[in-house]
Amino acid sequence: MTADHCEIAFESAIEQHLLTHGGYTKSDATDFDAARALFPAEVLAFVQATQPREWAALTQLLGDGAGTQVLDDLCRALASPAMGALHVLRHGFPCFGKTLRLAYFAPASGMNPETAALYAANRLTVTRQLYFCTKTRQSLDIVLALNGLPVLTAELKNPMSGQDVFNAIRQYRSDRDPREPIFRFKERALVHFAVDSDQAFMSTRLDGKATHFLPFNRGNGRGAGNPANPHGHRSAYLWEDLWQRDSLLELLGRYLHLEVVSKDVPVTKGGVTTIKRIRKETMIFPRYHQRDAVQRLIAVAKAQGAGRNYLIQHSAGSGKSNTIAWLAHRLASLHDATDAKVFDTVVVITDRKVLDQQLQDTLYQFEHRQGVVRKIDENSAQLAEALAAGVPIIITTLQKFPFVADKVAALPARRYAVIVDEAHSSQSGEQAAELKAILSNAELRAKANAIAAEEGIDGDVFDGSDDEAVLLSVLKRGKQPNLSYFAFTATPKYKTLKVFDEPGPDGQAPFHLYSMRQAIEEGFIHDVLKHYVTYKTYFRLAQAAGDDREVERREAAKSLARYMQHHPHNLASKIEVMIEHFRQHTRHKIGGRAKAMVVTDSRLSAVRYKQGFDAYIADKGYTDIHTLVAFSGSVDDPDVTDRSYTEAGMNGFPERELPEQFGSELYQVLLVAEKYQTGFDQPLLHTMYVDKRLDGVQAVQTLSRLNRTATGKQDTFVLDFRNEAEDIFRAFKPYYEFTEAEETVSPTKLYELKAQLDGAQVYWQAEMEAFCKEYFRRAADEGRAHGLLNRYLDPAVERFKALAETEQDEFRGWLVAFRNLYGFLSQIIPFQDSGLERLFTYARFLATKLPHRQGQRVDLGEDVELMFYRLQKISEGQIRLEQGESQALYGPSDVGTGRKDEPMLLSTLIDKLNERFGTQFTPSDQLFFDAVEAEAAQSTEVHEVAQANSYEDFQTVMEKELEGWFIDRMEGNDEVFRKVMGDEALRKVASDYLLRRIYDRVRPASPADGSL
Repeated sequence: MTADHCEIAFESAIEQHLLTHGGYTKSDATDFDAARALFPAEVLAFVQATQPREWAALTQLLGDGAGTQVLDDLCRALASPAMGALHVLRHGFPCFGKTLRLAYFAPASGMNPETAALYAANRLTVTRQLYFCTKTRQSLDIVLALNGLPVLTAELKNPMSGQDVFNAIRQYRSDRDPREPIFRFKERALVHFAVDSDQAFMSTRLDGKATHFLPFNRGNGRGAGNPANPHGHRSAYLWEDLWQRDSLLELLGRYLHLEVVSKDVPVTKGGVTTIKRIRKETMIFPRYHQRDAVQRLIAVAKAQGAGRNYLIQHSAGSGKSNTIAWLAHRLASLHDATDAKVFDTVVVITDRKVLDQQLQDTLYQFEHRQGVVRKIDENSAQLAEALAAGVPIIITTLQKFPFVADKVAALPARRYAVIVDEAHSSQSGEQAAELKAILSNAELRAKANAIAAEEGIDGDVFDGSDDEAVLLSVLKRGKQPNLSYFAFTATPKYKTLKVFDEPGPDGQAPFHLYSMRQAIEEGFIHDVLKHYVTYKTYFRLAQAAGDDREVERREAAKSLARYMQHHPHNLASKIEVMIEHFRQHTRHKIGGRAKAMVVTDSRLSAVRYKQGFDAYIADKGYTDIHTLVAFSGSVDDPDVTDRSYTEAGMNGFPERELPEQFGSELYQVLLVAEKYQTGFDQPLLHTMYVDKRLDGVQAVQTLSRLNRTATGKQDTFVLDFRNEAEDIFRAFKPYYEFTEAEETVSPTKLYELKAQLDGAQVYWQAEMEAFCKEYFRRAADEGRAHGLLNRYLDPAVERFKALAETEQDEFRGWLVAFRNLYGFLSQIIPFQDSGLERLFTYARFLATKLPHRQGQRVDLGEDVELMFYRLQKISEGQIRLEQGESQALYGPSDVGTGRKDEPMLLSTLIDKLNERFGTQFTPSDQLFFDAVEAEAAQSTEVHEVAQANSYEDFQTVMEKELEGWFIDRMEGNDEVFRKVMGDEALRKVASDYLLRRIYDRVRPASPADGSL
């Protein structure tokens, strides 16, 4: 009988590969000193071979006791809370006034032969059946050591002999005492692997039965596990790749880091509450997909250089912050095959304050150097200074770039890696183009001069004329040969996939994928659709007024929806369902710490829900549930005169304190209106009550607030009053495994649209050219009044007014379609057509000035009354994403027109609504302006720009950004989008609110200079 199927054969196969292909030598278990948890002979041999002068000095001082002194000082350093094994490996340890090194890591380039020789001198050993305890005969299957220091342990199991990886995990938890020297956290072995022939798990801290093991698998069919290996074991990538000599040294030198989190917590003892600072240390070892993403990106950037756009689609729970930190560090020191530096500077675009400190701490552990990372948190001058100085890693927001153009005009030709923390459509707007223009200034000018020379233009084209400015504006939109983008997101939009288009293994974007499905199956996030309940509102409205008047269909539908949504009986019924459900089912979850979020469809709804919740709680005498509300600006209730509501006023503390207050034990329910629905991480959030229509990415981002894991959190729950299970399925499905995008619209559509626009004769070519001449001159002279631009727009506006209504709708649709399509295609197609750029520039501003037929807001509150109401549960259970087909994302359309609503009798509309809502209730579109307003008000970048700049500068940038917010809201609200973009009154309100009000909130009011 052979033993090929036994554990010992599995162990032998791994050892044999490491000895023959992995760069290891064999170490005998008898060479191990269990008390010191070291291989003493290996330690001393390495020191003597690589540091002969230091060793000679020690032997001269200590004689035969030098070896003992080195080992004792090493053990003291390893046990020191301020040092530990990782610190010692990277930076050495003190010994009799000298610093001895215990390892040398690979240099960034091959330009220094001495460092290369020291790196080659590292001694990696593999030991089987290592007896680690001085008291028992317990042994570890495999131990990997670096220069005598154990750094990795592994327990192996073979399913063919009746045990698997989970038996190995149980062995670590039950039979491995974390107090043994080799297992002490930070002091010796830094990572522990549980392995069988199919799967692998790892942990960086043994803690008895509380030991937490993480999957370390490649993924199988976009899910958990590992694919079949035609050459052997599914888990062979461990010893064939990860444990290989160079890989393990790279992990120790450039990946592992100690994450330290300090938190103040209230502690009550004897009736007295004090604040205690809790310090938590976690040894971070990269998960498989994190290391794989960084390794692949580094390899392709090293081979191809700058000028590529990469999309990293990593699900929530993927550890994106650490992946960005590792990638930034590697890119900042990356050299190509000729030892030339690939990137001069890495620019990280983010709005997360925590990422700055995380990068600072992580990179300091790698290099012990300050100044490697600089955060831009003051003003644009700070950014200009960092760019001019060539700081290795710069962390900033996108909004800072438009203000530095004049300050960095003399930047030399450099190569930049731009890491985008959250890739979304705003990365394709005017501010993103400004970033490209600034970082590629020298290259763009050189290219423009070359194009001008080809066209027979003499001299330097940058002499201040608008022709050259237009050419520069054209060139800055597309890919730049000196810029590489590394964009991270869990939910890419169509534009994201097309702009960040470097192909991955499947031949298309994203370049690297860690799917939602794999994250769920590996336990890094919860499946928020596993427990999903939908409710339906059934009601009947009757006409109360005596007169049957004509109303506009859409405005009447909105009015009826508002009437129904805010009806006291409707609110009261839902409030009772939510509060009683929370108290009966949610309150006891996560050890009694569970929290809930109520997602409302407007700021007024949030206000009334807050009032209704508090009144119901007080009426019932409940003391175990307290609420907070989150919305932007102030809200006037039309039913309450002379009263405005603010978030701070209703909560009783400033807005900035809300995340911390909600995280405390004082509050359990947060009611939101377009705030805290993206980028908000509260692991104790267990339940969500949805009373808002959710579509597409918005649905995924909102519901994903629940998916964070926490100790004791076993599941999540959603109760949805407004959406069908099928709609939620369609929203999530594209992001569950792989996100596909339809083919890009042909660029010939642009020229067709341009021909249609020219043929309408609303604008004249001379007016457009004069506008562009003035606009691009204004770009260099910001003091020129806006009125000089308006005079070239107004004649076109007057001609537009003279058109028939159907012709107005048609022209406006063409204009908006051209603007959107060019803004998108110019990033992925190398246009050099200055005529298209001029029309795009002109169209951006003309579209905002075209008048829209003024539809009077219809108020039917006194014309209808509620005759019948029932709130009923419709579905309950799991929305299964593994079933069904996913639809590809679609991009900008080449057509777009608006249609006038036909008037109809109010009674007819009510009948049609009742007929429809009696069986299928779909609310009317949310107010477009409310959504844009809330998105702007909660943006960290908006606040930073307002705080760091005058209102004039703030207004200049935000006028451009405003268009991006509108475009972001276009999908799913196309008709509302067209109305806002063409309605001068709504546009004025949007501008006043988004620009003036937000600015005044964070800065003293200052006079504006007007806007287009």
